[in-house]
Amino acid sequence: MPNLETGNLTRRSLGGVALGLTVAGILAGRTAGADQGEKAVRQNSHGLVADGRIDAGDLNVGYADLGPRNGSPVILFHGWPYDINAFAEVAPLLADQGHRVIVPHLRGYGSTTFLSDSTMRNGQQSALAVDAVKLMDALKIDKATLAGFDWGARTADIVAALWPERCKGLVSVSGYLIGNQAAGKAPLPPSAELQWWYQFYFATDRGRDGYEKYTNDFAKLIWRLASPQWKFDDATFERSAAAFANLDHVAIVVHNYRWRLGLTEGETRFDEFETKLASAPEIHVPSITMEGDANGAPHPDPKAYAGKFKAKYEHRLISGGIGHNIPQEAPEAFAKAVDDVNSWA
Repeated sequence: MPNLETGNLTRRSLGGVALGLTVAGILAGRTAGADQGEKAVRQNSHGLVADGRIDAGDLNVGYADLGPRNGSPVILFHGWPYDINAFAEVAPLLADQGHRVIVPHLRGYGSTTFLSDSTMRNGQQSALAVDAVKLMDALKIDKATLAGFDWGARTADIVAALWPERCKGLVSVSGYLIGNQAAGKAPLPPSAELQWWYQFYFATDRGRDGYEKYTNDFAKLIWRLASPQWKFDDATFERSAAAFANLDHVAIVVHNYRWRLGLTEGETRFDEFETKLASAPEIHVPSITMEGDANGAPHPDPKAYAGKFKAKYEHRLISGGIGHNIPQEAPEAFAKAVDDVNSWA
């Protein structure tokens, strides 16, 4: 292993399996015990509160921590442009089932900050995956069920592929998202390129400046395009938009998309991992992939990646007008997938 140092469900149904969530339970709030300077974590009508703080690798990570400390660990990774509140309903569902649920802000989001001003604001895929492993090390979590969507799904996929001993099970929205920078340089048919319009926007100085000036407007547009049938309200959006005020947010986002196209370099310390990822490694942990039936974001055909999953595997299509952000649009279905894959291991 690399060395860090060198099925159909609706949004209202769990297929008959109740996860024990009540509205009163969501609104009442929860607390979790703390050590290593972590604070209690609250979940209430205002969403998840990332009161946990811990130094991990390059970062001081802000995270929510729900459920019993001795519960089976689950780590949930958000994507762009979202934040930990994508799991505001999922996390307490899983905590009620006895899981310890960790929901970190990714680098460039919310309360997560860099420990050094001199560290490159790097958004390449392996950097985020190393962040995840370093967080597990800092929290003394040897093995966890990993789940996410968008950037978070890619992060979970990479950890499962490169460090399978750290991954008990995997839930990945849109499936196998491990990228290849060399392949990213190859042109796609025009209709496919159109779906990635923001990638080209970020490739320009105008795009970087525009995203910095209109961050929230840009993010809200992406939410609507990626989930065209999701009727979120302003309060729901603003709750997550607060995480985009992070001073490193724009730099991380722009670097991520420029790196994918081969327009900028990453860091040599991650070359070992990127070489392995370029070979499209198989994933040998129990896995569930998911897709919404109304996903407006670019995503691969499930048939194209099913063969990458070599342990027990299932793909679930979530019906009912569900878009890109399955955890927030269909929280019961997402929580059930996490609970199910955890039970397979």
